[in-house]
Amino acid sequence: MSDIHSVSSAQWNLQDLSTAQRMQALAVLEDGGVLVLPHLPFAELDTVRWLLDPKWADPRRKNISFDSTSQSLRGVHADAAVCEAVRTLMGGFQNLALVLIAALAPRYAAQMRTAPVSLRLHEVQGRQSSWRADDSRLHIDAFPSRPNRGERILRVFRNINPDGKARIWRVGEPFIDVARRFGGQVPRYRRAHAIVLNMLGMTRSVRSPYDHTMLHLHDRMKADLDYQRTCPQSSVPFAPHTTWVCFSDQTSHAAMSGQFLLEQTLHPTVAVMQNPAKAPIAVLDSMFHRSMR
Repeated sequence: MSDIHSVSSAQWNLQDLSTAQRMQALAVLEDGGVLVLPHLPFAELDTVRWLLDPKWADPRRKNISFDSTSQSLRGVHADAAVCEAVRTLMGGFQNLALVLIAALAPRYAAQMRTAPVSLRLHEVQGRQSSWRADDSRLHIDAFPSRPNRGERILRVFRNINPDGKARIWRVGEPFIDVARRFGGQVPRYRRAHAIVLNMLGMTRSVRSPYDHTMLHLHDRMKADLDYQRTCPQSSVPFAPHTTWVCFSDQTSHAAMSGQFLLEQTLHPTVAVMQNPAKAPIAVLDSMFHRSMR
């Protein structure tokens, strides 16, 4: 199973860690592990705990999202005052997440996109969805409509549950084992088909062989119920006030239960990784003996 590595820092800039401790944490992260930081403070939440209520969420959307560049807020079903409080909460978390990643991996900032920050107010357990969208099934992240051509998916999570309830994940086997298990089931990539999908507006750009393969690995994992039951895995509880970080395109994971979460997605390029050979695109290049770009 992927490594679960606890980081003792109580500062988002990790100044209370030695260089060796930071390097060890980064190595675990790039190897597909999960970094757990249970002691990081988040004072911004103290004044807006009243926001932690599903009534503020648009029932038509899964999450609330905030784009700090455009100041666009989506998924809130409330008045202007509530929306401004949500922006403050989410913007504060985004700033801290960026500080954390800059301290952990300074090179990432040179080539890294920042996605909108997400606030999740609904309980995970019992949520109705299709099997492809069912995040309680072990999976690696891949975006059907947003090809990324090997760019990483790095996520920073924070359990902000005010009632003492943990967020429960399952964490599965390493990416290389997933790729070996399901890689033979991936159908042949056809660029003409990818171009048609893009022309029809189903994707924002043309899928690469990498995007095609990652989507099929995601789907094969979720569709195989025997695999979901029997593959190497462990249950991991993230207590309230805990922050955790992983490359969700590499770490096999499933969200089983929990309510009230902040999440920031970042997209560093493979080139700025400490060990680019660990990236999924490098693993797939080697496995299939061809470029997946």
